[in-house]
Amino acid sequence: MSTQIILRVLALRHRLRQRDHWTRRQLKEHQGRALHRLREHAYARSPFYGRFHKGLADRPLDELPVLNKEMVMEDFDKLVTDPTVRLEDVEAHLATLRGGDELLGGRYRVASTSGSTGRRGLFLWDPGEWATILGSYNRSFDWAGVGAGLTHRTKMAVVSSTTPWHQSARVGGSVSSPWVPTLRLDSGNPLESIVERLNGFQPKVLVAYASMAHLLAEEQLAGRLRISPGFVFASSEVFTEQARRRVEEAWGRKAFEVYAATEPAGIASECEQHRGMHLFEDLVITEVVDENNKPTPPSVYGHKVLVTVLFSRTMPLIRYEMSDSVRPASTSSHCPCGRPFALIDGIQGREEDVLRFPATSGGQVSVQPIVFHRVMDAVPAGGWQVVQGPEGLTVLLSGVREDFADAALIDPLRRELEVQGVIVPPVKVRRVLNIPRTTVGKAPLIKAYLPASEMLRRNP
Repeated sequence: MSTQIILRVLALRHRLRQRDHWTRRQLKEHQGRALHRLREHAYARSPFYGRFHKGLADRPLDELPVLNKEMVMEDFDKLVTDPTVRLEDVEAHLATLRGGDELLGGRYRVASTSGSTGRRGLFLWDPGEWATILGSYNRSFDWAGVGAGLTHRTKMAVVSSTTPWHQSARVGGSVSSPWVPTLRLDSGNPLESIVERLNGFQPKVLVAYASMAHLLAEEQLAGRLRISPGFVFASSEVFTEQARRRVEEAWGRKAFEVYAATEPAGIASECEQHRGMHLFEDLVITEVVDENNKPTPPSVYGHKVLVTVLFSRTMPLIRYEMSDSVRPASTSSHCPCGRPFALIDGIQGREEDVLRFPATSGGQVSVQPIVFHRVMDAVPAGGWQVVQGPEGLTVLLSGVREDFADAALIDPLRRELEVQGVIVPPVKVRRVLNIPRTTVGKAPLIKAYLPASEMLRRNP
């Protein structure tokens, strides 16, 4: 990591720590100023926003139109605020990445979303924005009390994606610190290899995709993995209650859940109290909304979130749509830590994980992921995945006991679907050695079936 970025991250870390002591009013005032500066910058330098927000420059945030990934990619050259940046050059640069700290034009770091919800998105950040991204991830460690620094070397293992265009790989390529020796492993590698390397490295901090944290906890409980991390962080996927329990059983401590995405970087994280995840409201405004982009009340899962990235300048993101189903905490929920940031207390997963079935009353019914979790979290398996196909549902199980009867899963799953008003499709169980992972190493818990016509529409 360059000296300049180190200094920027350290300065930002100091400012972020100070904000932990703000009042709610100070936080809201900061948000208002930051949003004003973002909009002024976008209107002055992005031809796209000049058109997209025409006549709306003085309107409040919740009256602005929603931006989605398709719009970003279709108007990429006009959305970016650097007129020398062109989409074709960004795509060519992305194709050359090899996992180091390569820069586009000597200035910008580029990453891509995986395309799991349709067309992939390309995003880039200048050095100042990148330092903020690193600072937002560091905040999660700060709130957990990791305490790495000049006088405290802390060995860290990260089991996520090493695919060069993925943001976690870009972060890894730009970060190298003698105070935090880091082992980066690809979660798509054979589990035996991951276990062997972790045993040899003996990390004090373990960071992993949620499904991988669960799998590694099972390996620890089975005696094959033998590490003693003081901190465990789970991110990027639904972190089930079963996974939480197994992590605590394996290492005798609660895991910290982190909510992040490529576009805004860190969005929320648990603090030492484990009362939910505090939103990073000084960096990202997160609106939890329904299908019509109206605010969702506390204690109710939203259909999606709209994020406004307050530090984005190269690619301003204002009310950018992400398909996460998030639940704001009850208005009576207060964290003893005293931080001013609002809490969310649940993430159901991605929109593509909402399965749709023919309804007994006619039409279709959407079944939320939590319905499947009520059944699957009780299954004594190392990993699972529900796959919807044209012939019905297939449940993949890994690490399940040989004496486990398939009917013990199928029967309650059918009953749950009946309660939802679903014309229940055929359900079968298939036992596998490992749950299939995507190209970036994630193992989605619930995979929706898309007809060929829909796949073509999403991937023109």
